[in-house]
Order: sequence, then C-alpha cells, then structure tokens
Amino acid sequence: MECDISFIGLGQMGYGMASNIRKKLSKNSTMFINDVNSEACERFANEHESYGPIEVVSTAKEAASRAPVLVSIVPAADHVRQVYLDKENGVIAAPPDKDRLILESSTIDVDSQREVGSAIRDAGVGSYYDAPVSGGQWGAAAGTLAFMIGCAEDDPKASQIRQVVSMMSHPDKIFLCGPLGNGAAAKISNNYLSGPFLLAIAESFAIGIKNGLDKDVLANVIRNSSGMSWMGEHMHPVPGVVAGAPSSNGYKVGFRHELMVKDTTLGIEAAEKNGVEPSMARTAVEMYRRAAGDTRTEGLDASSVYKLVFGEE
Repeated sequence: MECDISFIGLGQMGYGMASNIRKKLSKNSTMFINDVNSEACERFANEHESYGPIEVVSTAKEAASRAPVLVSIVPAADHVRQVYLDKENGVIAAPPDKDRLILESSTIDVDSQREVGSAIRDAGVGSYYDAPVSGGQWGAAAGTLAFMIGCAEDDPKASQIRQVVSMMSHPDKIFLCGPLGNGAAAKISNNYLSGPFLLAIAESFAIGIKNGLDKDVLANVIRNSSGMSWMGEHMHPVPGVVAGAPSSNGYKVGFRHELMVKDTTLGIEAAEKNGVEPSMARTAVEMYRRAAGDTRTEGLDASSVYKLVFGEE
C-alpha cells in the first residue's frame, strides 16, 4: 500500500500492529509514530528502518497533521480523550481535513468512543471510526487480528478502511458492525465471553483431572463435543494441552489478569446500563482480581487462574 500513515500507541498490541503496517507499506511511504514511551519509539524505528522511512513525532496533533491515515491504540478511555481531545496537542488541534481516515482501536466503553468520535467528526478533523481488535499480542504480531469496526457496509470510507486494516488482519476477520460505537459494542460483547470462558475451562479441567482423567483425553473429548471454544483451542489454561498457549510456556504473560479485569468490567458496566444481569462476569472478574494479587499468579498470564482453581501451591 502506498500511503503515509501515522500510528499512536506502541504498547503490547500496538507494536505488532504498527510493525505489520510498516512492513506492508510501500518503501516510498513514510510512517509517523508516537508514544509516551520514547524508548518504544526508538526501538521501533531501529527495528523497522529497513522497510521504509519512519519518523517519530512528539504529539498526537503532529501525528494527525502529517498523514492522511491515523491509527491509534492506547490503554483506556482517559488516554483516548487525551490523545484526541486535548486542545493544544491532541488530534482535534490538527488542521481540518474531513478526508483524513482515523481508526481508533482501543478497548473502551461505547459512550466514550461515540463522544470522542463525534467531537472529531464535528470539528472536521477527520472521518473517525472505532475499530477495536481481538486476537492478543500474537495476533497483532502475526497480522491476524479480528477487527470490529463502527462502520456501515455502504460507508464511502469502507473500502479504504478494509485496505488499511488488511495490513493487520485477514479479510475474513474484518467486520463492519454499523454506526459509530458499534465496533466497541461488538468488542465488549466478545470480551464479556472471554474471561468467563477461560475460567470455566479451568474449572472443567480441574474437575476432570481430579477425577482421574488424563488432560489430553479430556481435551480431545471437549474438542469434539459441545464444550469446544476458541479459548480452549488457543489459550488453554492447563499446561501441555496447547503447545503455544501461555500455560505451556510457564504462563509467560500475554494478557495480564488486570487487563482481564478491565475488559470484563467494561462488559459488566455495559450489561448493567442496558438492563442485563451480568451474573457470570461478576464471578469471573472477582476471580481474576484475586489472581492478580495472589503470589502464585501475580504477574503471570490470566490463564494462570487455573492455579487457583486447581489449588496449586
């Protein structure tokens, strides 16, 4: 793709996403990067300079001003507001350009996405779309993330959005979900399942193993029965069941307990706001909170919740 692109947020997810963009951009295109961590920017530039020009910019305003496409992913809603709505250094301070494509990929609540997106659109700074992702840092690095985008199929920007997102995803994993905020709604709904699913798998295998079942036999049964799930096939909490899962690699952190708490809490808040009783998520979030502070599991991947469920010392 031949187009200058700016990227804000070189964290756990953003680094891999930005890496794929730089690798797939034309060598004639410049990538502008911005992050509060200057060391991350320096490392990214050093590791990717062979793929084409990279420039570090100091503000979100400059990032938006320098390229016709901007992608961002930051930790929380307050960070999104800071990046976009700061009157001096935020995206909203950039020169007006309604053709500027803005894809905001942070996992935040629906109302915040709609608030920020509407402000940017009303200011004429760009065409803003919420575009949260799923697939973890492995998917970010591999360029296989799922994208849930607050964009209608007949939106005039839809084709350009698919072209940009395809550098970080597979065409079959790009979902246009409707109006502004619907991408966030889809992401929150999906995440609502992830935490409870992982905990349920941990409990299920603890039951089976404590009753004498071999873990691989049980995994094969579930894989071919009604209990099969994506989490079980990719993020299995029992060591040795899935070779590439964090559990099989000493629970090396891929998705921290704190992030599971954050994402599941977003689901709880959305449920309560819309009159849905979030009974499963409430139980799950308390378990992940406990795991975040337990000496057996703190600092490990969220799937290490299995240690608490099984009663490992």
